[in-house]
Amino acid sequence: MIFPSFFLFLSFSWIFTIRVAAVPFCGLVPPKQATRNVHGTAANFSDSEDVLAAAWYPGWLGTQFPPNTISWSKYNVMTFAFAVTTADSSVISLDSTSQQVLPDFVAQAKQNNVNALVSIGGWTGSQYFSTAVATEANRTAFVGAVLGLVSNYNLDGIDFDWEYPNKQGIGCNTISPDDSANFLLFLQALRAKAPSGLIISAAVGITPFVGPDGTPMTDVSGFAKVLDHIEIMAYDIWGSWSSTVGPNAPLDDSCATNKAGSATSAVEAWTAAEFPANKIALGIAAYGHSFHVDAGSAFSSPSQLAPYPPFDKSQQPAGDKEDGGAGVDQCGQPVGVGGVFNFWGMIDGRFLGADGWPAAGIDYRFDNCSQTPYVYNHDSQVMISYDDATSFQAKGRFINEQGLRGFSMWHSAGDSNDILINAIHDAMGIEAVCS
Repeated sequence: MIFPSFFLFLSFSWIFTIRVAAVPFCGLVPPKQATRNVHGTAANFSDSEDVLAAAWYPGWLGTQFPPNTISWSKYNVMTFAFAVTTADSSVISLDSTSQQVLPDFVAQAKQNNVNALVSIGGWTGSQYFSTAVATEANRTAFVGAVLGLVSNYNLDGIDFDWEYPNKQGIGCNTISPDDSANFLLFLQALRAKAPSGLIISAAVGITPFVGPDGTPMTDVSGFAKVLDHIEIMAYDIWGSWSSTVGPNAPLDDSCATNKAGSATSAVEAWTAAEFPANKIALGIAAYGHSFHVDAGSAFSSPSQLAPYPPFDKSQQPAGDKEDGGAGVDQCGQPVGVGGVFNFWGMIDGRFLGADGWPAAGIDYRFDNCSQTPYVYNHDSQVMISYDDATSFQAKGRFINEQGLRGFSMWHSAGDSNDILINAIHDAMGIEAVCS
C-alpha cells in the first residue's frame, strides 16, 4: 500500500470469461474464453475462470465515501481496508469508523454480487504480523482470529497486506528471518480450516517474499498452492522518498535511464519464482505523488517536461483534501505531509479538467517508457506523477498480453466519474451482462 501520512491513525488482446453462479447473476462477463501463453507455457482457461476486477475500499473514509458511492457494477471483488494486527495474535482490530461501515459494505457487496473481502495489514497495520505467525500457538490463535472476522462479518475472503515479511516497513514492525516461511505455515493452516470457497489473497511487493538471507525467494510455489491470487503493488515506485521525481506506477522501466522497478519487472520476478501468471493481479493506482520542482529544472526542453527532474524535499507540496498532515507516526518518528493526489483530487486541484485531461495552463508529459503521465503547474511549481486513462489502458493491454488474473485498484474512492476504471475495462474487453 501507499506511504502517505493519512494512514497515521491507524501492466495482443484476448478475451476474459467470468464464472457464472448457479443462481441468476449479473457480472462482468466478456464474450468468450481464450488460450494464453505465459513465458512459453500454454495456459488453457475454461468458462469457470474469472478475470479479477477488484479494488480496495478505504474504510477510514467510510463517512466521506460511503459504500453506496462505489461503482459496484465495475467489480467482482471489493476489499475493505484495513483491519490491523495487534500484539495479541488472537485479536485483529478495526477502528471505530470501520466497525460502523463494514456491515453496510458487506451487505451492499452481496446485493451487487460482488465478493466482499477484508484486508489485514497495510503500511501501519503490519506491525505484529511477524509475531502472529512466529510459533504454532500464535499461528493457531491468528487463524482463529481471521476466521472469527470472516464469520462475524459474513465475508467472502481475506486479503493479507503484510508490508513486508523479513523487511522493515513503517519502522517498528516486529521482524524475523523466518517471516516468509512462517507466513506460509500460517496460510497453510488457515486454508486447512477455512470454509470451502473462502478467497485468500495477498498484496505483495514488486519482488517475491524475502527469504532468511534477506534476498527475494527463488521459489514461492508453495504460496501459490494456498493463495487464490496475489495483487502486485506496482506503485509507489517513486515518491517523496526518492532522489528525483519519477513515475509512481511505471508499466515498464527496461527503457528508462533510472530504474527502480515496474509492473513488467515485477511480473517477471514473481513468475520466475514459480508463481503462476494466472494467479497474479496487477495493482493499479488511482492517485499520484506530488513534488516541488523549480521551473528551471522541470523541463528537458522548452516545451517538454523532464521525466526525472530534481525536486526540493524541504518544500513537499500537500496533496488533496484527503491527504494527511505532518505529525508523528506510531513508531514515534516525525513524518511530513503525504503529498498524495487522488485522481479526483487532481481535478479538484485544477491540475486536470473534469474529463481527466490536463487543465488549461498545466504542462503535461506522457512518458512512453513508463507509460505514465506527469503534470506541472508553473505558478505553484508542483509536479505530479500519476496514472490517467491512457496509462490504465496500457496496463489493461499488459494484463491481457501477460495472461494475468486481472487487476486491483488502490483505491475505489480515488477515481472520478469512473474515468480510470472504464479505461481499463475497455482495454481488457470486459463487458457487464446478466444471465
